[in-house]
Amino acid sequence: MSEEATRGQGQRQGQDQEQSRVQGRSGVDTTPLIEVIDLVKTYPSGEKVLRVLDGTQLSIAAGERVAVLGASGVGKSTLLHLLGGLDRPDSGTIAFRGKSIAELREDELAAYRNAEVGFVFQFFQLLSEFTALENVMMPMLIGRQPEGAHRRASALLDEVGLAERSHHFPGQLSGGERQRVAIARSMSRDPSLLLADEPTGNLDIATGMRVMELFSQVQGEHGAAIVMATHNPALVKGFDRVLEMQPGGILQPSETGLPGG
Repeated sequence: MSEEATRGQGQRQGQDQEQSRVQGRSGVDTTPLIEVIDLVKTYPSGEKVLRVLDGTQLSIAAGERVAVLGASGVGKSTLLHLLGGLDRPDSGTIAFRGKSIAELREDELAAYRNAEVGFVFQFFQLLSEFTALENVMMPMLIGRQPEGAHRRASALLDEVGLAERSHHFPGQLSGGERQRVAIARSMSRDPSLLLADEPTGNLDIATGMRVMELFSQVQGEHGAAIVMATHNPALVKGFDRVLEMQPGGILQPSETGLPGG
């Protein structure tokens, strides 16, 4: 067996054991919502090629909460961008409900990003010329679902405690408030999968912890699966699984930040 195959098998075995442990503890259905097999992603680096992901394996069940811990630059954001259909891998498979997203046409991929995936980014990615309410409505308008968009966006902003700030522009909001708008926006299409890339990385510690509590509450109420990338073990409390990303995108159950540990 080749070194790459052995490494991939080790990733799968470690994650399968951890997923079985989670299912026994919490009753999470481990039928894959999204499955990653032998994922490879490279980038040019001068005269060399940097293999950021080199055979990554991952399986996420519906409704499961998974945190990916790792140092900056190890490939966490790359993985989330690939899971969300924002980029394409060099090789390997990402299957959503059993179907490879690489097989989707561009319009189908856009629909996947808009309807099935919610994104929460470190730097919020709000549209500065639109109000908080309009930012939350935007995925529904892009998805051609204008009917009820105003009502749903208002309800989501109320859910994150920003009903009275709905007509303010991003520049008039604090960092924590902007991230709460981003969380509301991520839930606007009631997605199956939430991808959070260092969601508190641009906030102070106290605000970040409050945002994480709110994020977990909203995610739990709506039932989406979540994959969160972070370098901070303090943020993973309450997650079903905590995986550590090593160089090459290798994912193994973490020895730190384990639920209940």
